[in-house]
Amino acid sequence: MLITRHYSHDARHATGLNLDNIAKLPNRIRTWAAELGFQQAGISGVDLSEDEKSLDRWLELRYHGEMAYMARHGRRRSRPAELCPGTLSVISLRMDYWPENAADALATLEDPTRAYVSRYALGRDYHKVLRRRIQKLADRIEAATGSLGYRVFVDSGPVLEKPLARNAGLGWIGKHTNLINSRAGSYFFLGELLTDLPLPPDEPASEHCGTCRACIDACPTGAIVAPFQLDARRCISYLTIELRDAIPEPLRPGIGNRVFGCDDCQLVCPWNKFAQSTGEPDFAPRNGLDDASLIELFGWTESQFLERTAGTPIRRIGYECWLRNIAVGLGNAPAGPAVRGALEFRADHPSALVREHVAWALRQQDEKMPL
Repeated sequence: MLITRHYSHDARHATGLNLDNIAKLPNRIRTWAAELGFQQAGISGVDLSEDEKSLDRWLELRYHGEMAYMARHGRRRSRPAELCPGTLSVISLRMDYWPENAADALATLEDPTRAYVSRYALGRDYHKVLRRRIQKLADRIEAATGSLGYRVFVDSGPVLEKPLARNAGLGWIGKHTNLINSRAGSYFFLGELLTDLPLPPDEPASEHCGTCRACIDACPTGAIVAPFQLDARRCISYLTIELRDAIPEPLRPGIGNRVFGCDDCQLVCPWNKFAQSTGEPDFAPRNGLDDASLIELFGWTESQFLERTAGTPIRRIGYECWLRNIAVGLGNAPAGPAVRGALEFRADHPSALVREHVAWALRQQDEKMPL
């Protein structure tokens, strides 16, 4: 997400920023990043030529589904120096998000009457948290250098954040396509600071998945179609967050009680035994969303939804898709009068999308009723 654009090459050379100062700057950047709450910072160059080939192939296979923005920017996504002319270095940063006091993730997943929300989305919207911190980092760098050309991105910009983070030594891209750090697992957010400073790059991280295929076997909808290849059209995170139309019926049973995102491939990853809980109060669960019942959430009015998801990543999907997702969860829940009553209450909802998913859920409930 762009929050600042400030490329001015003429002034920088007047600051006396020599090669010795440039060589010392990375350690200062790491210190400042830690002071701002980041667990790690690394530096890479801008060459993503091999990753560009993988991106082209992924788009050709249409694994991006309806995420048209993935193709809209073309190869600027894999060419930082074309996206932001003048870019010489990329500072990648990571921040842990796993909430320490949240309800046990596996216990919530195993209770089909509860609603599972991906643990990254339980608190404040990470875009807002990270972009403000990275802006503060940019301010500190600029104060030290006298002038700085930069742009800040957090997830939603056309940047290949995981390859950049890998090249900056923050971790490797696992078979589930998430970044993994050998000392911190994968429960962290990424952000980038593209800059015109010629900073010395860090060593890229090497891959350490080996023969493990736990994430592939655990995916409820078979979205990891091969090691390091994700078909987003089958991914529960895509289906419950990015997709705005009807969720394909064959995939609905596999969604289970997941109403916003999915953590399964990370929950089974052996490297997450090293994951650390976050100390960020902003990422603490809000409104009991770490262990709420499906029926309770399905009963929210639109005003309640807007109020209780304010400032969280959940707000972006809107009330209609929220009800759509929960209807699928209720269809997968054990049969009972309370579930049926909740569904029937929404059977005449103004949204055709909601009505269709409610009708499907009621049919699922009928099939589970004893003869």
